Amino acid sequence: MERADLEEIAQIATTYNLLIISDEVYSELTYETKHVSIAAIPGMLERTIFLNGFSKAFAMTGWRLGFAAGPRVIIDAMLKIHQYTMLCASSLSQWAALTALQEGFEFVAEMVNEYNQRRKLIVDGLRQIGLPCFKPKGAFYVFPSIQHTGMTSEEFCEQLLLEEKVAVVPGNAFGASGEGYIRCCYAASQAEIEEALERIDRFLRRRQLNRAATL
Repeated sequence: MERADLEEIAQIATTYNLLIISDEVYSELTYETKHVSIAAIPGMLERTIFLNGFSKAFAMTGWRLGFAAGPRVIIDAMLKIHQYTMLCASSLSQWAALTALQEGFEFVAEMVNEYNQRRKLIVDGLRQIGLPCFKPKGAFYVFPSIQHTGMTSEEFCEQLLLEEKVAVVPGNAFGASGEGYIRCCYAASQAEIEEALERIDRFLRRRQLNRAATL
């Protein structure tokens, strides 16, 4: 989110004395702009609960390690619940996370550069095969429109999986406004992305031919 958007949210939170829970697990995976935390907005540090983890920036998916930061009174209250309902993170994960924080940011920069190339590849590819797509500024997902196909998001995803073995997520999984869109993840090799684009293109062309034949 842009700083201006965060400032508007901060104003509402201040006016109505609200707490903000801010999930910033993708903070390192940003493009064309610098990530801004809402906790950095004046007056928001004391009313923000900051959440992050190691699965995205350090590619530590499966290590099950994250953290929360916020006002001491809130963190202390969270700890009272957490320590009696959860086991602690494994020592192996904690040592790995410490190493990531001390030595891993050079590799994070390399990874972000690679993701940036994949981002351009998939966005350009989707647009070329007829799927309008916003160019994301963070994470590793795109959200192209499939509205012109006349299929629902779920129909499109199911048929694409059955016919071309390409797995994408229906947009309505993220709310009613996501209907008519699909989510594609580009946390895959460039070769795999290119192959997926070819299969989606084939799927779309076959649909066009079928519609033309029924007219």
